Amino acid sequence: MPTTDTVPVIAIDGPVGTGKGTVSHRVASILGFSLLDSGALYRVLALAARTRGVSPDAGPALARLAESLDIEFAPGDAVQPVRVRLGGVDITDDIRTEQCGNDASRVSAHCEVRDALLARQHGFRRPPGLVADGRDMGSVVFPDACVKVFLVATARVRAERRHKQLMAKGIDVSVNRLYREMVERDRRDRERMVAPLKPAADAVVVDTTELDIDTVVARVLEIARTKMVAAYFRE
Repeated sequence: MPTTDTVPVIAIDGPVGTGKGTVSHRVASILGFSLLDSGALYRVLALAARTRGVSPDAGPALARLAESLDIEFAPGDAVQPVRVRLGGVDITDDIRTEQCGNDASRVSAHCEVRDALLARQHGFRRPPGLVADGRDMGSVVFPDACVKVFLVATARVRAERRHKQLMAKGIDVSVNRLYREMVERDRRDRERMVAPLKPAADAVVVDTTELDIDTVVARVLEIARTKMVAAYFRE
């Protein structure tokens, strides 16, 4: 039986709109690995904070709230593979709004919050392996991950992708507004003092601007298999 720290981790990081959520889910499904959507944890906290009147800039209060949250991830369907519950209530759709995403970016900037959620994230690491989707999975949360991939794409293309997703859900929003919010969120994530958004030193950067999801998934699987085989023989 492998110990926790020997369970392989594939860390897939990058800004919003690069396709990392879909890619991570498909890679985990193909390999039979567990999946960690770390962004969902911060979105849940952001939603809970807004509901309870806690400012997204109040680090210590947010950390205390994070430690008390009853968060549950459950199997979903083809459209939404993972359902998220807070206190037994399904909040999957509630945490996917643009407002919640922007709040989550502010919430995640606090070191107290990141420390409070670290153990929860480590708990997803179990045999046969884990695909961890986020912004600092390879650089901070799982620095020993045997595979580290950082997805990028232009802000304009990412805004257009998000616009299509929202329109498909019947949500009418300006693509220019999404673009402005995305640029601001990128800036905030890159410049935060704690775990800024950047590739780990040993990450493979994949530009998804002109690639479809199937191509990106195939590329990540190729990187993963090469890296995991290399790690196995090195040991």
